[in-house]
Amino acid sequence: MPGLVVFGRRWAIGSDDFVLPGAFELFVRLVWWIGILVLYTVHKGQFNCPGGGLLHSYLLVLIILLASIICALSALVYISMQGTISNPGPRKSLPKVLYTRLLLYFPEFIWAVLGAVWVSDSSVHCEKTVINAIIWTVIASWVIIVFTIIGVVIVFDPLGGKKTLYLTDGVSRNLESSQSGQLLYNVKSSATRVWEKRIRLLCCCIVQDDDHRVAFTSIAELFRTYFSDTDLVPSDIAAGLILLHQEQDKMESCPKEPEEVLCHSPSSLMTDDLDVELENAAHYMLFAAAAYGWPYYIYTSPFTALCKLKGDCCGNRPTDSDITGSDRHNFHFGSILKITGLQYRDFIHISFHNKIYEIPFFVALDHKKEAIVVAVRGTLSFEDILTDLSADCEDLTLEDVLENGFVHKGITQAATYIYRKLINDGILNQAFTIAPEYKLVIVGHSLGGGTASILAIMLRNSFPTLKCYAFSPPGGLLSKSLADYTKHFIVSVIVGKDLVARLSMPNMEDLKRRIVRIVANCNRPKYQILLRGCWYEVFGGDPDDFPTELDGRNQEALSQPLLAEESLMVHRSPSYNALDDESHQNSPPQYPHLYLPGKIIHIVEESSSRRLCSSDIKYTARWSNETVFSSILISPKMITDHMPDVVLKALNSLSQEHGECLSCQTREYTPGAV
Repeated sequence: MPGLVVFGRRWAIGSDDFVLPGAFELFVRLVWWIGILVLYTVHKGQFNCPGGGLLHSYLLVLIILLASIICALSALVYISMQGTISNPGPRKSLPKVLYTRLLLYFPEFIWAVLGAVWVSDSSVHCEKTVINAIIWTVIASWVIIVFTIIGVVIVFDPLGGKKTLYLTDGVSRNLESSQSGQLLYNVKSSATRVWEKRIRLLCCCIVQDDDHRVAFTSIAELFRTYFSDTDLVPSDIAAGLILLHQEQDKMESCPKEPEEVLCHSPSSLMTDDLDVELENAAHYMLFAAAAYGWPYYIYTSPFTALCKLKGDCCGNRPTDSDITGSDRHNFHFGSILKITGLQYRDFIHISFHNKIYEIPFFVALDHKKEAIVVAVRGTLSFEDILTDLSADCEDLTLEDVLENGFVHKGITQAATYIYRKLINDGILNQAFTIAPEYKLVIVGHSLGGGTASILAIMLRNSFPTLKCYAFSPPGGLLSKSLADYTKHFIVSVIVGKDLVARLSMPNMEDLKRRIVRIVANCNRPKYQILLRGCWYEVFGGDPDDFPTELDGRNQEALSQPLLAEESLMVHRSPSYNALDDESHQNSPPQYPHLYLPGKIIHIVEESSSRRLCSSDIKYTARWSNETVFSSILISPKMITDHMPDVVLKALNSLSQEHGECLSCQTREYTPGAV
């Protein structure tokens, strides 16, 4: 629902967000009140000890104070339970109750101070049980006060004052007037500055230069643009994701036509091609995973990795390899050796240098596949995250390539950095001097997959036979023309409901619209959605059939926004631009539709059998197309499906299954085979 407005400003909390925290505090206060009441009743008339008179008054006032707080909390919780997310009318009296509850903090604070003074007074010699009870009372009071202050800080909206002014008058304002235009400009500027300060605070531990400052401003503008047109609080978004997940699961359980239709009966040629690419992908995924260095190696082998690395880390660096960047104790290089199984002499260049738009990579000789492999690391640092979030579009201009188009700005700059290192520093020339008959293969996972794809486009003219394997690359990477151009030499591998492969600004806008729509039209209170959703996510079961205002409406009516939905949308976000508009040829939109690179292999979980200490998952793979990834899917696996170890496990499983099938066929057709 719209953010709660109290003290003349908007806060990042809704009037229906007090049910669960209020109920918890109410339970604590009730237990506390009953305990103090029993203590007072049992010891009534026995306060003759030194300081006992003050103790009697303290307990009596504390009982009355706790009773008042319990009454205020009960009213707060009850009112907060009324209505729905988009119908705050039944909760219009909540601010008054909230003011009353906040006022009770002042006497509680004073009484906590008095209790601390009384306990610390050495002249008090009352019964030990009573003293301990007062000590716990003082501790409980201070804990609640501290957590309340933390909560206020968390839900504080720096733009609350400006948003309140703009949102309350936004409908009646003439936005063409200079006064309204100036007001809107001030709100946007303030929002951008707030986001920039937040990003700087998160990245305070890294050295900041001009590139960082430009990136901070660009990312702040992106966040401001994305969040500026909705009046949702974080709990609304959580409720929306829960509803979308259950709605999605209900749709998946219904019989339907296959979503990914290339042909219903794939030809044997396509099947053979898929099997070959899966075998190659399983091999090269090792290099993409190895680029992460020791964090990945220890993550996948937490109990044995350090012991295995001990000998290599204490040894000297190989003199034959060109290593740049920091690698203390040789941890990264030792891990790369262990993961890939290569020798020291097989590495041409290794870079651990990491800045914004400059990511680590290595070049090695793969004798098994007779390839020179360029492996690019994925996201592993704050600098990498800034590169990911620099999601503005820019033109990619290449000689002799007619399919120029838009690309992800941050990832393109990272690819340009590696391109210059490979070409200008003669790294590839050195590699082909050693192995002139080898082919060039570029691989990477996540950010590394996106960078490898754009790097492959840059190197395509110089190395026409190159191949690129992009594992779980970002979805918003290439425009349609460039994505089609890369189908000849790039293969993308996506597992399950991977979030990153579906990330793009249009997809994020679509997700926001879906959240607003389903949240605005659900007829259940938010606390019921959250409780039932948590139960569903943890324990499973059938998705809840939440009634909504959408039920019973015809398709034509569903195409029109409902009043509840419109109330949560401030104005149309400028970040979403459909490419149907012909004007994009002259002035490209800020965030056009961008797609995954190359041909796409989609690996999905077919079945799984869980045992006590392990799970056996069966995967299936198929050729897919970019339209399958045009919507973000909500699932607990949307993050885990992106992890490099999960991708490698799925590829190894499919490759092993294919090998077993070939062995079975060989035995079946061998003359004399039993």
